[in-house]
Amino acid sequence: MGSDPKGRAFVIMGVSGAGKSTIGAMLAKALKCDFLDADDYHSHANKEKMRQGIPLSDEDRIPWLETLQDTLRENIINGKTVILGCSALQKQYREILRAADSNYEPGSYCSLVKFILLNVQVEVLVARLEKRAAEGKHFMPATLLQSQLDMLQIDNSEGILKIDATQSPEAILNHIQNALI
Repeated sequence: MGSDPKGRAFVIMGVSGAGKSTIGAMLAKALKCDFLDADDYHSHANKEKMRQGIPLSDEDRIPWLETLQDTLRENIINGKTVILGCSALQKQYREILRAADSNYEPGSYCSLVKFILLNVQVEVLVARLEKRAAEGKHFMPATLLQSQLDMLQIDNSEGILKIDATQSPEAILNHIQNALI
């Protein structure tokens, strides 16, 4: 995999609490590549809004997604494989990330940037977010979960790999590796 002339990116996507960071870090370790957490690329203002329970607008998200696109493009151009944990809830956001592949034709869904959706039922997500909040491990309150669920759009024509993320992290990782790599 490291000998690929072109890099590629796998985006572990889903709403908050789906397991993007955990699974992304495990996949990166398995593939011996870098894991990037999209939350680390949010502006201070975006993080503050989320901390206060205010959903982000497209005006907040687009510059953040463009920064992520630039980061993915740099890795792809340098022949590196990279894993990105990013909510990527809407098709338009995924299109920005797919365009990190300089040969990407909008709407074709054929890109060096591939998406993996971690699917989790609402009750499980709420329990995970409440546990994290109690441990002081996340800046986004569970109250924003519904706004994220409302925004999540998946079009089957996009070819997004959907994984049941209520399985053990090891089972999820095996499923991803068997399906994609």
